[in-house]
Amino acid sequence: MNSEPSIPSLLDEIYRREGRRIFASLVRLLKDFDRAEEALHDAFATAAEQWPLEGVPEHPRAWLVSTGRFKAVDKLRRDAKYRSTDGALANEWVDPNSLAAGTAKAEAADQEIADDQLRLIFTCCHPAIAPATQIALTLREVCGLTTEEIGRAFLVPQATIAQRIVRGKSKIRDAGIPFVVPGASEMASRLDTVLTVVYLVFNEAYSSAGDAESNREDISQEGIRLGRLLAELLPTSEVYGLLALMLIQDSRRAARVSASGDLILLDEQDRTLWNREQIVEGLGLIQRAFAAGEIGHYTLQAAIAAEHAVVRSPAETNWPKIVSLYDALLRADPSPVVELNRAVAIAMRFGPQAGLDLMDRLLATGDLKHYHLLHAARADLYRRLGQTDLAIAAYLQALDLTTQDSARRFMKRRLDELRAPVVLDLD
Repeated sequence: MNSEPSIPSLLDEIYRREGRRIFASLVRLLKDFDRAEEALHDAFATAAEQWPLEGVPEHPRAWLVSTGRFKAVDKLRRDAKYRSTDGALANEWVDPNSLAAGTAKAEAADQEIADDQLRLIFTCCHPAIAPATQIALTLREVCGLTTEEIGRAFLVPQATIAQRIVRGKSKIRDAGIPFVVPGASEMASRLDTVLTVVYLVFNEAYSSAGDAESNREDISQEGIRLGRLLAELLPTSEVYGLLALMLIQDSRRAARVSASGDLILLDEQDRTLWNREQIVEGLGLIQRAFAAGEIGHYTLQAAIAAEHAVVRSPAETNWPKIVSLYDALLRADPSPVVELNRAVAIAMRFGPQAGLDLMDRLLATGDLKHYHLLHAARADLYRRLGQTDLAIAAYLQALDLTTQDSARRFMKRRLDELRAPVVLDLD
């Protein structure tokens, strides 16, 4: 044991840095989310009582995991409703200090704690669970956010978030979803679900920058944290690609919104405000992803984002390369949204009319007729062509289809600009 002069501050730091890792281990050991949450708090309460008297354990994380498990089992034993089926949990208990008895055991325990977070992520993102519930569960159980924080970030009532979490836990329990990392045979499909959830966590918050009453920056940072965790525990090409994509997109955060909360388009951003450290890190991850030889859609998206990040001005953007990357992305992940983004790139390379032709064909399919960004993109191309009436009509359609405050303010500004009377200089 080592002496520690400020136990409360040490415990606060451990809880902030390690709390969700310890919780993940308790979920695996106790096989119940709520029981694990209670055991987590019991372990820290016990530490607050014992560490000032006995000193700080050599391996605090292992001590807290084992103590939390002991407290949970002890409560089961004292519970009048104790069921025989819980006996296995009681029999598994070991002395709180035994995991830290030797360096080898402690290192093994630390590795298992890290692995437990990966198990918990795959459990919360199991394909049997509805996507919206996957996100709520991941943010609550893996990241430790409150239902209020999650609801505020996604503009969903707190009660709705709480219901999703309850349904998710019930689904895991009733369907017997195991707390395990999937085997090699199903890893690819399951990992894709996990990466989708992580990117949704990041992108839903990031794309809503400038909207009021949210903690979206905190939520998007949780997405990046999850990406880092996956890259550490499960280093694969697409994990690197996803983390790179999030880092490069997030590098522009300070330049994306004005002081008044208005959106600033990429071409109009002050690039000196971009976070170069994040860009450099993202570029390194892209190189590692391409070196792995299996190029997926997150890596391709990251490469596209990187093309914007590495130039000093919009005029230097390598649009031919971006179009070729979108061609590859369309083959790897065909979707109407990818087609729309490719059409924007085509417009930048070959002119507005070329992009409009592609967008009109896309609109005719009906796939994106209610997608406000399609109408906003068409409006911008009409504006660049000087076709004011068509631009106004398209902006009005886009305005009618979005509820994001920042996006609505941007489109209203564009409409005001288009409707402004032309002042002739007669001199």
